[in-house]
Amino acid sequence: MKVLIADDDKLSRLLVKDIVTSMGYEALEAADGERAWQVLQEHSPRLVVLDWIMPQMDGTELCKRIRSSDDENYRYIILLTGRNSKEDIIAGLNAGADDYITKPFIPQEFEMRLKVGKRILELQQSLQEALEKQRYMAQHDALTGILNRGEIIKVLEKELNRAERQNDKLSLIMGDLDHFKQINDTYGHMAGDTVLAETAQRMKNTLRTYDSVGRYGGEEFLLVLPGCAIEEAQLIARRLLNVIKSQPVLFNNNNIPVTISLGLASNDTADHAGIKGIVQAADFAMYQAKQNGRNRYEVAGY
Repeated sequence: MKVLIADDDKLSRLLVKDIVTSMGYEALEAADGERAWQVLQEHSPRLVVLDWIMPQMDGTELCKRIRSSDDENYRYIILLTGRNSKEDIIAGLNAGADDYITKPFIPQEFEMRLKVGKRILELQQSLQEALEKQRYMAQHDALTGILNRGEIIKVLEKELNRAERQNDKLSLIMGDLDHFKQINDTYGHMAGDTVLAETAQRMKNTLRTYDSVGRYGGEEFLLVLPGCAIEEAQLIARRLLNVIKSQPVLFNNNNIPVTISLGLASNDTADHAGIKGIVQAADFAMYQAKQNGRNRYEVAGY
């Protein structure tokens, strides 16, 4: 872990550095507030030890600047000073310091305060990771790992609004696995789950980096293609049909043949206006593909 030590007193800085390095941390030094700010930007230390009185920018001013920045990584700040009145302590904590230690101090006390800071940062990191995991789970389908229905609809809404503002194209593909019930009945539901997950990954790997795919429900998938005219969407649909059919899905030594029916719609047709309109158009085209023999695509309005 990196620790910034900002103090214009060289002896005091060296003392703190000795403690920091003896604990196995990497020490970064600065002799004034402005240099300390530069080190923060360049090296992003999470533990920060600031002397109150420094040239160019004192410790409390630097505390305020750190807290007002939009850096997503929290920094644990220990304010180091010879001031020890209650008013000074309150002022330092109000400026954004997490802890406060007065000079002179014994090394063991300072070491314990650093350990507390590290423990708090680790707890904060664990909480952040838990929140990110929770956010991911709220946005993604647990089985396939692609976006869930609610999230793919949000993506569609955002991209439709963007396309309208910029007078741009947007295409949509609705896909439904062919004879999926038969796959479940023949090979079992775990095999069906494997087919869904494998199909989702093949779709994701086939799309452009800025396209999105989500599980719309059951064996249905919804693909959002920003900046994509219907002609280009047809090329993507052909690739999807090929990549899904070309290789069976392996499950328990069984090669399961898989095909999909696709329905395409675009925002350049007035009848497809809005989220509801374009989704319904793609859905209707997909059912036309089913009726016309499956393992194919149909285009709404054509």
